[in-house]
Parts: sequence; C-alpha cells; structure tokens
Amino acid sequence: MGGRIADMVPGWYLFVCCAVAALISNFSIPFIRTFALRTGFVDRPNQRKIHREPIPLLGGLAIYISFVVAAGVLGHRHSTYWGITAGGFIIFGIGVLDDYYKTRGRDFKAWPKFLMQIAAAIVLVLFHVRISGVNLPFGHMYYAFPGWLSAVATVFWVVAVTNMMNFLDGVDGLAAGIAAISALTLVFIALMKGQDMMAMLAISLVGSALGFLKYNFHPARIFMGDAGATFLGYALSAIAVDGAFKSATIVSLAVPMLALGVPILDTLWVVSRRFKERRPIYIADKGHTFHLLMKSGLNQVQTVAILYLVGVCFSLASILVEIVSH
Repeated sequence: MGGRIADMVPGWYLFVCCAVAALISNFSIPFIRTFALRTGFVDRPNQRKIHREPIPLLGGLAIYISFVVAAGVLGHRHSTYWGITAGGFIIFGIGVLDDYYKTRGRDFKAWPKFLMQIAAAIVLVLFHVRISGVNLPFGHMYYAFPGWLSAVATVFWVVAVTNMMNFLDGVDGLAAGIAAISALTLVFIALMKGQDMMAMLAISLVGSALGFLKYNFHPARIFMGDAGATFLGYALSAIAVDGAFKSATIVSLAVPMLALGVPILDTLWVVSRRFKERRPIYIADKGHTFHLLMKSGLNQVQTVAILYLVGVCFSLASILVEIVSH
C-alpha cells in the first residue's frame, strides 16, 4: 500500500480507529470481568505474584476483539490485517488455555505454547507478512533474503517479541502501557514511510491497549493474562515486520528494536541472568527489571512510570534513527 495517508485515507480516521478500539475495549471490560468472577477465571495469588487477592484474568479478550473490529473497518482490504487476525486467534487461544491452567493452580507446559506461537508466526508468512530483505549502505543495493531465510527471520522475530511482551506483564499497567507507547511509535514510523495501512493497524492497537489500561492500572481490577500479553506482542511484531522493517537499511534495522526497547531490554536481562544461574529461561521468577525496581523501594506506580519514561526515550530514539537513516 503506497502513498501518504493524506492521499489515501483522511487523517482524522486515525483518531476514529483509535477511539473506536478504546471504547470497545473499555466498555467490554465490566462484562468480561463479571463473567470471569462468576466462572472463577481468576489469577490466584502465590509467592511469585505481587497481588494479594484473586483478579479476573480475561482482559485479553477485550484487547483482541477491539483490535479486530476497529482495525477491520479498513484493514479488511490488507493481508496484514488478516494475518494478525488469524494468527492472533491462535496466539489468543493458546493463551486462554494457559490462563485457564493458572486459574486452577497448575502450570501449562511450555512446549505446546511455543509450537503454537511458531504456527501463528508461519500464518503471517503465509499472508506475505515477512522480513524480505535489506537495503545495503554501499551501492544502494537491495539484498533480498532467500525464501527460507525470510521465513526463519520472520518466525524468530515474531515468536521472540510475542514472549518478550508476555515477560513484561508482571506489574499493573506495565504491559498495556508499554504496548501503547511502542504501537504509537510504529504509527509515526509508518506515517514517515508513507504506509497508511500500517499506521491504521498500529493506532487501533494503541486504542485497544489504552481502553484496557483504565481497568489495569494500579490497583488493577482485571489482568490481560497470557492471552492478552502475547497477542499484543504478536500484533506489534507483525506491524513492525510490514512497517518498520519494510525497505529497511542496515542502520534503520534498529528502528523496530528501539520501538520495542523496554520488553527487549527486560528479556535480555532476564535470559542472561537465568543462563548464568543455569536455570530454564521459561521458569518465571522475581528477577525482572520491574521486580528489581520495586525491591529498591519503589511502589508499583513509580516503577511503571519509570519504565514508561524509558519506553518513551527508546521510542524517540527509534524515530530519530528513522529520520537520520533517510
């Protein structure tokens, strides 16, 4: 989809998409919350959790539905929308199953989740959402990845970001807020690159996250669960592939990575520490960056505010790199 958004779609439509997604997400939460409480679909406290009371665990449903509806008004004409919708349903479904196990005090095995995430990433490749190549800095040449490398790179990126966002979902309001900041960054990057549909998808994701955030900011009245956190990561990774990664130069490959700087930084810290301690990387603990900030004496709101600020700094750096690289 070429052309500036002003040539293709009225600029005000971005605001409408964001508002519609936020309203659907926000107004559906009370009904979802009531259903979760009645059915016992709640996250129960344990030694690793911060909260002390059972919290409804179906907030991801509001995020998924609001995005699909709001983005689908114009997005139905674009393969990326259908890739995110179809693959996102797989991600959401396996996430709900994982969350269900949590409500029963049990752990869902890691390998079925991992396999389903790979399958969902392959769905994007089948919908032609893929990292196809890179513009080389010398000679203004474009290096097109072989089909296998394009698919492998895309699957690796999507699965990695999907799990990174899930790792970040440990403090009230953190994952939703960081997802909104990252998605808004992708909106600006898309507009700068003339990718109107990517801007539309990203701004819809911003609205879905912000609508949910009203009920998730401390003290949280509902959690998004693995279903919501992994869907946010999946959607962000897909939009980045078809947006920030599209026609990227060597330098501007840093753009999507900076846009998702907070979850990437947190994951690198956690994985390196678990490797050093010779523990499985998929076993949750209290060693994330937000845990460390809280151990230093900060409360949840202060911790989230600091990480929001870090996220904004990464986002500004991402936009700056995009400007400089062009």
